[in-house]
Amino acid sequence: MFIRAATGRERACEIWTMTTNPHLLEVRNLAMHFPFHGKTAGNGRRVVRAVDGVSLWIDEGETLGLVGESGCGKSTLARAIVRLYKPTAGEVIFRGENLVALEGERLRQSRRHIQMIFQDPYSSLNPRMSVSQIIAEPLRNFGEASSKDALDARLRELLRTVGLDESALGRYPHEFSGGQRQRIGIARALALHPALVVADEPASALDVSVQAQIINLLRDLQARFRLSFLFISHDLSVVSLLSRRVAVMYLGEIVETGPTADLFSRPQHPYTEALLSAVPVPDPQAERARSRILLSGDVPSPVNKPPACPFHPRCPYVFDRCRSEKPVLRETAAGGFVACHLLDEPSRQPRPGSSNH
Repeated sequence: MFIRAATGRERACEIWTMTTNPHLLEVRNLAMHFPFHGKTAGNGRRVVRAVDGVSLWIDEGETLGLVGESGCGKSTLARAIVRLYKPTAGEVIFRGENLVALEGERLRQSRRHIQMIFQDPYSSLNPRMSVSQIIAEPLRNFGEASSKDALDARLRELLRTVGLDESALGRYPHEFSGGQRQRIGIARALALHPALVVADEPASALDVSVQAQIINLLRDLQARFRLSFLFISHDLSVVSLLSRRVAVMYLGEIVETGPTADLFSRPQHPYTEALLSAVPVPDPQAERARSRILLSGDVPSPVNKPPACPFHPRCPYVFDRCRSEKPVLRETAAGGFVACHLLDEPSRQPRPGSSNH
């Protein structure tokens, strides 16, 4: 694998993989900008840089966890990948085809292979449709309902797969709990046998006990159907259970990626280190002994991003280079990637990852 820093205003990073086994999904230098309609100084046109040069990949049967604070662009990235949004720039390569370039029927057909599970089970299901109609909709849209008997058999199979009784088919969303509604949403996502499922905070709106049930269900489904997941969450404990690799997002950019165990045990970016310091540990004695890293200030606006390193106004290790030069993603000895100038400053102490997680 090799990395080349992109030129141009975004100075993002494009990743290519030299292998005979291409990734299931490759996101290359993806950007999603929106017009800004608020008050600005001067007359210049400004944009919300919600996603700003993101590159990542997912392999067959793999879960990539995507983490970051609220408002960092995770959900916008998810919607751009599945083409609910048309990206401003970049590529989304799925099985060798650039989804960003697709329109019309070709784009519609691509959607059968990539499905999405939404965060809020209360708003993601049409309250006027029965469970049968909700799950059958994608099957009918793509001509998978060859006969009523075949359709009914498939609907019953999907309900059993997600742990619901067949009697649910004739009922409506308001008759179910939040966890049951999310199971219905998962059944709908599975209806067309997708290869990739984008799960956007699928358990965050649920009670803790129900969250565990949904996470266990997703793990079982991945093992059973060899699904690939982009799993988005602000809960790093959940991400550690599901993901083989983790990508950390800050202010529309990926600042670190790596194998889950390595990233959790020795984070290389100060932002990752701060996120992990907030994750509680099960040992009360160890929890009392460790210190949490509190970042100064608020997350800057994506309308007015800081120059150079976007994290430098809040970074506890900031130095002059951080304020004048934007870091690019580079491969680390552990096989991850990090965008931080501290990689070139081994003498600077303390180093990210030095605290006990």
